[in-house]
Amino acid sequence: MKVAFVGKGGSGKTTLAALFVRHLAASGRPVLAIDADINQHLAVALGGPAHTTITPLSEQLPAIKEYLRGDNPRIGSAAEMVKTTPPGRGSRLLRVAENNPVYAACVRDIAGIRLAVTGEFSTEDLGVACYHAKVGAVELLLNHMLDGPGEYVVVDMTAGADSFASGLFTRFDRTFLVCEPTTRSVGVYHQYAGYARDYDVALSVVGNKVEDPTDVEFLREHVGADLLTWFGRSTYVRRAERGTVGPLSELEESNRAVLGRLTEAVDGTDQDRAAFTRLAHEFHRRNAEAWANARTGIDLTTQIDPEFQLDTDAVPIAATA
Repeated sequence: MKVAFVGKGGSGKTTLAALFVRHLAASGRPVLAIDADINQHLAVALGGPAHTTITPLSEQLPAIKEYLRGDNPRIGSAAEMVKTTPPGRGSRLLRVAENNPVYAACVRDIAGIRLAVTGEFSTEDLGVACYHAKVGAVELLLNHMLDGPGEYVVVDMTAGADSFASGLFTRFDRTFLVCEPTTRSVGVYHQYAGYARDYDVALSVVGNKVEDPTDVEFLREHVGADLLTWFGRSTYVRRAERGTVGPLSELEESNRAVLGRLTEAVDGTDQDRAAFTRLAHEFHRRNAEAWANARTGIDLTTQIDPEFQLDTDAVPIAATA
C-alpha cells in the first residue's frame, strides 16, 4: 500500500509519518520510507543521527531509469524516460522488500527503518533547478512499485499543495493530510481536497496538536467527515524534537491508538490498480505533450503499453545485484 503524508509546513506531518512508519515496522510489516520533502528531516524523526549520509534518489536517476527500463521494447533508452514514464511489458518492477540495485544504492537502515531520500535543495540548485525534478524520482519508483496488502511505502511529501505540480498526488492508495486546528492549516486542506477529489484520491485528515474538545470541534466544522482521528499534544514528541527519540512504548496511549487507527484506514483501502494505471497513462500523456516530447525529440506517448496492467498478475523481471 502506498501512503502519503501531506499538510501545511509545521503541521507535524514529518513527525506523524515517522511515528506511523515506526509503528508498522514494530509490528513486523514490510515498510519502505521515502523522504520527499524539500526539508529533509525524516531520518532524524526516525531516530537517526543529525547528519545521516544517504545517496539521494535524484543522484542515481540515470541508473534507476536504466534498471526500471529492463527490456521494455517501447523505451529505446534510459534517456527517453521521464518522471511519468509508466511500466509496460518488459519493464522491471519493484517490490517493497527485495534486493535490487536501486535499493542497494539509495536505501539505508535508519534506526531499523529502510529509508530513501530525494535529496536536499542545495545551493547549486538555487535559481537554476526545480525541486520537482528531485521528486520525479519518487514518482518513477511508485509507477513501477508492485506492492500489495500488508506491505507499505510511506512518503513524507513536501509541504502544502506543491505535489500537484506533477501526477505524484495520484500515486497513493491513501493520503493522510495532517491538519492543525488553525485557519491556515485548514486552508491547505481545502486547497488539497479540492484538487484531490477530481481524481478520487482517498484522503483522510489527521488532526494534530489537539489540546481540548474545542480543537476537535473546530476541525470537524472545517473538514467534516474527512476527519479520521487526531493526535494530542505529546511530551514524547517534545522530547523527540529535542533529540531524544524513545521507544514507541513511551508514547502516550491515546496517541498510540491514533497510529493503530491510521493502520486500519490503510488496510481497509482498496487498491484500485486499474485507476492507478489509467491515471499514470493520463499524466504521462499530459507531460509528454506539455514539455517532454520537445525535450527528448520523440513522441513519448508511444511508451504507453495499453495491454499492460500493473496488478498481481504482473511478474517482475528478477532483480539483479
